[in-house]
Amino acid sequence: MKYPESELIINGDGSIFHLHLTPDQLADRVILVGDPGRVNTVAAHFDECECEVQSREFHTITGTYKGKRITVLSTGIGCDNIDIVVNELDALANIDFATREDNPTFRQLTLVRIGTCGGLQPETPLGTFVASVKSIGFDGLLNYYADRNRVCDLELEEAFKAHMAWSPLKGAPYVATACPELIDQIAGSDMVRGITIACGGFYGPQGRQVRMSIQDPDQNYKVEAFRYGDLKVCNFEMESSALAGLSAILGHRAMTCCMVIANRYAQKMNTGYKNQIDDLITLVLDRI
Repeated sequence: MKYPESELIINGDGSIFHLHLTPDQLADRVILVGDPGRVNTVAAHFDECECEVQSREFHTITGTYKGKRITVLSTGIGCDNIDIVVNELDALANIDFATREDNPTFRQLTLVRIGTCGGLQPETPLGTFVASVKSIGFDGLLNYYADRNRVCDLELEEAFKAHMAWSPLKGAPYVATACPELIDQIAGSDMVRGITIACGGFYGPQGRQVRMSIQDPDQNYKVEAFRYGDLKVCNFEMESSALAGLSAILGHRAMTCCMVIANRYAQKMNTGYKNQIDDLITLVLDRI
């Protein structure tokens, strides 16, 4: 298949439209962070850096860490940005920009998101590292893709909707599964493993009420009480479902691990978390 200019947008310098990266600037191992400023925090651990590119909220550095070539890239906030990032990373890895056709050999990427989150259980106090085994997307992004059922846990979706008495006005939630082998590789014994909810916003979608009431005032209580086998919902964040789902459709390995900076159960918040997340960064760099 030859991808037309309107579908695969390549800049005049040969880089992909939003990320402004060229295929040779992308490593097989990719660390994703939300905050553009955190890219430098990760890259500070590199033994050497080969390139740095900044475009909007997408800040990228590729370098070497203990002999491993790694790209660290900021996505900004939200599943909509993950849609851009995963599609463009896959294009960089698997499309010949000269012919606009698929490369003859598939190149699989390993994508690990390092983020922050809100803990939802007593056993996820501030500072806990959480690995997202399953991610429930409140954003609806994966529902736009034909293969969503192939990569989603449909039984968990139905159980969750029934438990929550889900309003159809919100759009259908979807449940994406992270790469099990990558979870074992990165999470080890240092992280709590569980279900993550990826929300389409920071306030109402996560049950926060400041000056606006929310559709379901009991949402978070019901979320905390949900069980599926030996899994429970451990945390809220805003990107993990899209990352796991899109990567699974495309054949890449992906997962999300986050540090708890707020515990909604205990109503505690740590605004000085930036010095502590370096421990999670180092752990991922060593294991990716």
